[in-house]
Amino acid sequence: MSKVVYLQIADDLRARILDGRLAPGDNVPTEADLATEWQTSRGPVRNALGALRAEGLIDTGRGRPARVVRRKPSQAVDAEIPFTRWAEAIGAVPGAVTQQVSLRRADAGVAAAFEIDEGDQVVEVLRLRFLDGRRTMFERLAYRKDVGRVLFEHDLDSLSITELLAENGFPRVDVLHEIDAIAADELDSEMLGIPLGAPILRLHRVARDADGRVTEVSDDHYRSEIVRFTASAAGVPATDRGTYVRDVQHL
Repeated sequence: MSKVVYLQIADDLRARILDGRLAPGDNVPTEADLATEWQTSRGPVRNALGALRAEGLIDTGRGRPARVVRRKPSQAVDAEIPFTRWAEAIGAVPGAVTQQVSLRRADAGVAAAFEIDEGDQVVEVLRLRFLDGRRTMFERLAYRKDVGRVLFEHDLDSLSITELLAENGFPRVDVLHEIDAIAADELDSEMLGIPLGAPILRLHRVARDADGRVTEVSDDHYRSEIVRFTASAAGVPATDRGTYVRDVQHL
């Protein structure tokens, strides 16, 4: 029964947050007040608050009431979905400004990542991505030359590179994602409008084709105060999904 109660409490508070009755910065009702309102003990109340904290909707701290926070879009890292489609699926407007598309010689590190010879050419793309007009992610993309040459023929600001390559016979068949936190370098600082050394989230991606060839080795650098990553632990195959919760001020 306590599980049902805590879910009901969480659902009610979540609804208040989403419709603006509880805005970012507002205090959530105290454990005592919620326990009285729901005629229950503090255990279910704490479980409900814990669920909302895990969703990124509230912040809790010792000695002060829980508080509604400005919420972040959440992207599932155990799913393979292009940024453009993810943004549209979560109700946000995606945007892009391509900074560079170029051919360059692979150094030892790049050659090893692509399993090619040092000095072979790769295509490099630098692209700034937006959610609802807000600088959100800086892409550092690299492709095998035979794959990336397609990109020179298109306006990369107005399309999904992943979908473009798939349409031209280069679909991703296997993708490995790795995520870590790093400090913003000078280029990240300039592109994302953040201080040098600010913490950012890096999503490193290695994609292979049906023959097992590495076709893409890329880093997506996200502003950590805007986006968070989630991963499913349910033991079921990942699906293309992503969630985004707007606050009343809109991101």
